[in-house]
Amino acid sequence: MDRLDNTVRPYAWGSPTAIPHLLGTEPTGEPQAEMWMGAHPGAPSRTDRGTLVEIIEADPQQELGAATVARFGPRLPFLLKILAAGAPLSLQVHPDLEQAEKGYEDEERRGVPVDAPHRNYKDANHKPELICALTEFDGLCGFRAPSHAADLLDGLGVDSLKPYVDLLHAKPEEAALREVLTAILTADREEMAHTVARAAAACDRLGGDYAPYAGIAHHYPGDPGVIAAMLLNHVRLQPGEALFLGAGIPHAYLDGLGVEIMANSDNVLRCGLTPKHVDVPELLRIVRFEPADPGVLRPEAAPDGEEVYDTPIDEFRLSRYVLSPGASAHDLTLPTPQILLCTAGAVRAGEHELTPGTSVFVPAGHKAEVTGAGTVFRATVVVGPPS
Repeated sequence: MDRLDNTVRPYAWGSPTAIPHLLGTEPTGEPQAEMWMGAHPGAPSRTDRGTLVEIIEADPQQELGAATVARFGPRLPFLLKILAAGAPLSLQVHPDLEQAEKGYEDEERRGVPVDAPHRNYKDANHKPELICALTEFDGLCGFRAPSHAADLLDGLGVDSLKPYVDLLHAKPEEAALREVLTAILTADREEMAHTVARAAAACDRLGGDYAPYAGIAHHYPGDPGVIAAMLLNHVRLQPGEALFLGAGIPHAYLDGLGVEIMANSDNVLRCGLTPKHVDVPELLRIVRFEPADPGVLRPEAAPDGEEVYDTPIDEFRLSRYVLSPGASAHDLTLPTPQILLCTAGAVRAGEHELTPGTSVFVPAGHKAEVTGAGTVFRATVVVGPPS
């Protein structure tokens, strides 16, 4: 079992205080957005034996187990993070596995540098993800029913939004959402900036259901993504609740601290709320224009006190244990690799004392017992029959 030394990424949208507060350290004054735990080459976790990338490459069968290597290859299939949003992240979608493979192959064939700002596919993998709230957590997830989106836009009283309102009422749901999002993203930038400014002023004045969009507009004045965001469901998670984001589902995190887990990929297509590249044609090919309830997840009880966040993919499985003082040890030994992350209290994992924000890597098949009083998240993989 290896204690992990993890990198914190200072993205501009990060909270300057949330991760330091969790870790019990002094804020630096700079944003601290994500703490990465895993073997992503961009910021692999470090251990006394080397980085997790180096450890796994040296003996993937020993570290990951034969079943994991057979199913996913000689790499850790997931990336675990603590995410601290102090400002809205970009409005985005992720491709499915087939789309990622074809998109990556196409850009490789055309010689687009992997670090080019206009590159869409950094790898050939999909990027399903799960966010579990540690604090109250605001986000956007999936499309509203077009009629509800029309009512929200109409309530702003902005004349230049009227064509979108009419389209949302007149067309079948999928066509309505596609046409309106296309129109928003391809509109004249100067005219759209004026529309966004008027919409933002109305959101400020109206409050209530409009308050999240007023906040978004404050961070991204004039950005078409402010109007696109109003097509989506606003979700407020309570601690312990989660969202699963599958392929093609537009989403954005707005504010809060959470544990995030995803397939080990960096493929993102952006819709707005960003100064980065927005490839509208490719985005429209990937987005699933289906209105749906965002589907808030709550953990399901499993044997031995485990609480599991059920998702339909196999690259990761996230669960948690809420440990009580004086309770007997929980045996977490598995034939698959694990990362154990403490988020509250004081927990002992093997020979390691864990406090909030600290974590360990457990190689496949290695003995893993936890005791103490606190909360431990367990990240691993599913190696049964494919979903």
